[in-house]
Amino acid sequence: MQEDAYKQLARRLDELPEGYPPTESGVELRILAHLFTPEQAALAAQLRLTPETPAEIAERIGADPKTLRKQLKEMARRGLIAAKRAESGLGYALMPFVVGIYEYQAGTIDAELASAFEEYYAQGFVRVLAPHPPLHRVVPVGASIEAGIEIQPFESAAGIVDAAQAWGVVDCICRKQKALVGEPCEHPLEVCMILSTTTPGAFDRAEGIRALSREGALQVLHEAAEAGLVHSVSNNQRGIWYICNCCTCSCGVLRGLAELGVANVVAHSPFINQVDVEACVGCGICVERCPFGALSVEDVAMVDAVRCTGCGVCTVTCPEDALYLVRRAEDEIEPIPETQTEWRAQRAAARGIDLGRVL
Repeated sequence: MQEDAYKQLARRLDELPEGYPPTESGVELRILAHLFTPEQAALAAQLRLTPETPAEIAERIGADPKTLRKQLKEMARRGLIAAKRAESGLGYALMPFVVGIYEYQAGTIDAELASAFEEYYAQGFVRVLAPHPPLHRVVPVGASIEAGIEIQPFESAAGIVDAAQAWGVVDCICRKQKALVGEPCEHPLEVCMILSTTTPGAFDRAEGIRALSREGALQVLHEAAEAGLVHSVSNNQRGIWYICNCCTCSCGVLRGLAELGVANVVAHSPFINQVDVEACVGCGICVERCPFGALSVEDVAMVDAVRCTGCGVCTVTCPEDALYLVRRAEDEIEPIPETQTEWRAQRAAARGIDLGRVL
């Protein structure tokens, strides 16, 4: 292994707002060596978050444009870098490790990568999850919210799906990874949703993605909610391109609460659970369903306002329809960055890193 190339890329990834912190064992370098050749790692370490065409990159780093174009195309095909529209054509850009490079390995992850990620999770991932703003925020399905409450499209999973132009579903890499290390969970696998806000039919021919209709996407959300999964998205309002359907047993983010003790591992939704005490019979089904330990029963269900993320998972199977979401008090609602650019700026400031180095 050409360790210098992988160290260079690891440092570059840690300069991103999402972070890729080093560990004592150096497992983060072994992960990169599993995914990148030394030449690919050296090239990726020179990319920016802002997409550039092969010609622009070649001029900046002093490389042959034709050779570089082939390298970049292959790396994008393998989910190692991003391919996006730039001002002067198709551009290529650096992706964070999470959410980004790692998730794109859902179709190829093997036992070696799964084991290395588990080691990295134990040693370094808390430093990815702890900074603010969080990577993810919780969004409920609109049906769990009390009738008559105004809901912004970015505030519910159904609203985000409805606003998209194309929809797809892929296997959850978190559940695949846990199964490969011998710790499978019983939740459904094909539930991670990919969205395009701009291009109808974007996933019709996409490798490894099953294209959905809008109705099909809403059905996936319904099935995920019925299975007790929490919907979470990137922590911004516009340009949301995925919906994770998460569990505390496998999800890399929600495990942070269950295993690493990161209390605010996800941004809470603007809603909170409320109990109709006249309808509640104290059966306790909701206590079993809540992944955040926010419910208890004392004659009737009781809500811990600090722990409740407003996911609505408990409402789906309440036999008495005694649970529903209401909007939190305005001073309890954490502002959501409007764009990913705004989120990155806030996150970089919180981590004390210079975002200009990677843009």
